Amino acid sequence: MSSELIDRTPAEDRAGVVIPWTQLNDRPDRERLNETAGLVEALGCNLAFLRAEHVRRPSASHLLSGGILERLKSDITDVGCTLCVVDASLSPVQQRNLETVLNTKVIDRTGLILEIFGLRARTNEGKLQVELARLSYERSRLVRTWTHLERQRGGGGFLSGPGETQLEADRRMLDRQLASLKAELEDVKRTRSLQRDGRRQAGFPVIALVGYTNAGKSTLFNRMTGANVFARDMPFATLDPTIRRIELPQMGDGALVDTVGFITDLPTHLIDSFGATLEETLDADLLIHVRDRSSPFDEERKQDVLKVLERLQDESGKDLPPMIEAWNKVDLLPQDIQESIMLSARSDLHEPPAVVTSALTGQGVDALIALIVQSIQEDLQAFEITLHPEHGAARAWLYEHGSVNEERVQPDGRVLIDVALSEKHRGRFATEFPALKAALQKV
Repeated sequence: MSSELIDRTPAEDRAGVVIPWTQLNDRPDRERLNETAGLVEALGCNLAFLRAEHVRRPSASHLLSGGILERLKSDITDVGCTLCVVDASLSPVQQRNLETVLNTKVIDRTGLILEIFGLRARTNEGKLQVELARLSYERSRLVRTWTHLERQRGGGGFLSGPGETQLEADRRMLDRQLASLKAELEDVKRTRSLQRDGRRQAGFPVIALVGYTNAGKSTLFNRMTGANVFARDMPFATLDPTIRRIELPQMGDGALVDTVGFITDLPTHLIDSFGATLEETLDADLLIHVRDRSSPFDEERKQDVLKVLERLQDESGKDLPPMIEAWNKVDLLPQDIQESIMLSARSDLHEPPAVVTSALTGQGVDALIALIVQSIQEDLQAFEITLHPEHGAARAWLYEHGSVNEERVQPDGRVLIDVALSEKHRGRFATEFPALKAALQKV
């Protein structure tokens, strides 16, 4: 199996794509075809052809066989493809054998997503995580990669042939690289942990955007924060996590996190390698699940996202933060369907709470921010505090960072305030005004 990088020059790379399916209920629908085409486009390749192939009896050596393989070989040659994408999971032997028969580079679904991630990574952290995922993927495939050399037996009384020596050498090399990358990512995790601690001490509520890739998270992020994060109508336009300040009415500043999108059959290596980034999701105060309501497969995509979040929860041992939903891209829907969706979102029975939005036009963004504030305040605790006239700074702080329900002025000039605070803001108040720590009484 070749491991060199793919030439991604759009003018030269032409990709032929097949999506194998075996069972009738596994037949790829139009959405899966469009998604795969989008992945190829995100890699920077010109799509020569894309089709689904019914593989009745998968070949252990090639996956594809008989007339399907012959037709694929003919098409690859006729249109001059430099890359063949098999949108399935290929064993190393199958990948190597297909490359031999087709005389071109072959990658499977995991390899395709890894290549896109390699293109999208901009920060040092992102590059580290992509490289860790790539090496983990390659190491898992080494056992079969060198089988052609294992058949060679050397002399001199050694039982192991040169193939096994090469295999072990490659495994040791990858293990050293993996250990080094994991050590660097541990430093990243420690840095991120310190940054999160700083935000907690500052009392900033943290809100994380999650959702299926290309649901409009980055466009919504830019709309809510005034940032200029790269956003494009293609899968995995965002890879590196981005955090920006967001102003929350009656609460002050918050931190909004834009995260990498999820996708059907997201490779295990990516979930594991991006742990440092995904911790931002688990440690948030609130999750916003951004859904593309213009997609006919929105419900299936929602389940894909929830499966990834549940896996993160199981592996970390942490509870998921509370969640609300942003029903995005409604501007792409007919007016009557928009009205129906809006009625559904307004229903008090809908769980989790939802707001209809269009990140492109700005529709519903103010309502989404209001729902963020409401959702965070629902977890606030009620406190009562008595302030003297000289405590004007503390009074102003409570109005800025808490939710003041009532203020009563006493005859002697003291002020009795009923205020709701999050646990983080309660701690920050105690740090900012240590002399008033005991005066803040939970109701």
